[in-house]
Amino acid sequence: MGTKERIMEEALTLFSTRGYEGTSVKNIAETVGIKDSSLYKHYKSKKEIFDTIVQEMSSRMAHMSQTLGLPDEADMEQAVRVYGNLTTDGLIKLSRQIFLFYMKDAFASRFRRMLTIEQYRTREIYEVYRKIFMEDSITYQTTLFAQMARWGVLRDADPAAMAMNFYAPIFFLLNKYDQEPGREEEALGELKRHVREFARIYARSEER
Repeated sequence: MGTKERIMEEALTLFSTRGYEGTSVKNIAETVGIKDSSLYKHYKSKKEIFDTIVQEMSSRMAHMSQTLGLPDEADMEQAVRVYGNLTTDGLIKLSRQIFLFYMKDAFASRFRRMLTIEQYRTREIYEVYRKIFMEDSITYQTTLFAQMARWGVLRDADPAAMAMNFYAPIFFLLNKYDQEPGREEEALGELKRHVREFARIYARSEER
């Protein structure tokens, strides 16, 4: 790992424990083991480090989606085909993989904690938190569920309500078990029950 990457990684750790406002460039440099002047050779400011962390998280989320074989968000027709062909067990498996990424991946978990801590202190960071963990997910799922209902995969219901009913409990579970590493199986059990119940309520096919 190069110095620039180490700066980003150490900054994320500090931001996720002390908060963005509670961490100085000097704190980051000391943790990396370099002088402030050396840090500025790689980043112009603390804000640039934060922006780089956000970009890295976006890249990791995209890589996770590709690894799991998820369709491009821009191709809604393909997304309907992929998700429409999933059985309930398949949806549970996929939900489990995504859930574990956000809960256990070292970068993703620190990123979420950083935004959670700082959302009440910095409006700009709150906007990032809201966009990534609320608006983007709900907007995509609303559009997806509307199309799946039109194709007869899901029941005819309010797609925004469906999106909320699917996503909100998962987001709740991430927060509930965030600091409970020994209760992972319990968390996954609750996730499984939630996804199965969602499919029971909204899926058209009884076999799902």
